[in-house]
Amino acid sequence: MIILVAGAAGPAGQAVVRRFADKGHTVIGVDRSGADGTLPVDLLDFDAVKRLAADIEAEHGRVDGIAHLVGGWRGSKTFAETRLEDWDLLHDLLIRTLQHVTLAFEPLLKASERGRFAIVSATAAERPTQGNAAYGTAKAAAEAWTLAFADALEGTGSTANILVVKALVNQAMRDANPERSFPGFTDVDDLAEAIDALWETDVNGDRIVLVRD
Repeated sequence: MIILVAGAAGPAGQAVVRRFADKGHTVIGVDRSGADGTLPVDLLDFDAVKRLAADIEAEHGRVDGIAHLVGGWRGSKTFAETRLEDWDLLHDLLIRTLQHVTLAFEPLLKASERGRFAIVSATAAERPTQGNAAYGTAKAAAEAWTLAFADALEGTGSTANILVVKALVNQAMRDANPERSFPGFTDVDDLAEAIDALWETDVNGDRIVLVRD
């Protein structure tokens, strides 16, 4: 398969790249930083995203999977301390990049006829705390956009779904904080497994909760 991973240089992106590459799929990792061998694409630049889609179409003709893992977090102790500058940042990271990728790659996912699209959302989208106002709102908007994308894919054989976590954890975080248990956190390798499992189902427009006890 042809798999695109957006935000591929982060821990979650690396886990997803590793899982699909180890299974022999063609993995195209993009990240604004260009770190770890990723393609240096600024997903806030719509023209750059459309060029990326055109290049992949020219070489492969389709995309079989997109894992949109561009993320970020900003918060505050109280609602009154919320900084609207944080909202501006989260809007760009969590919503605008998603809009650009889905709009540019919709035809390529449809061409796959069994393409899979996934974003990672958070429990904060449903139950935002006062200090998570900007973050929870941005995640909720990203979910709404993804559900609209799922509706656009309905009947094509391709799907779009939302994977919900409390937060993500990786081995480097555990090594740096050996005293912490990270309750409810989802390991990035488990996230990669959940994305891989999307090809085992035809569910479309679903919220798949990955929160661990």
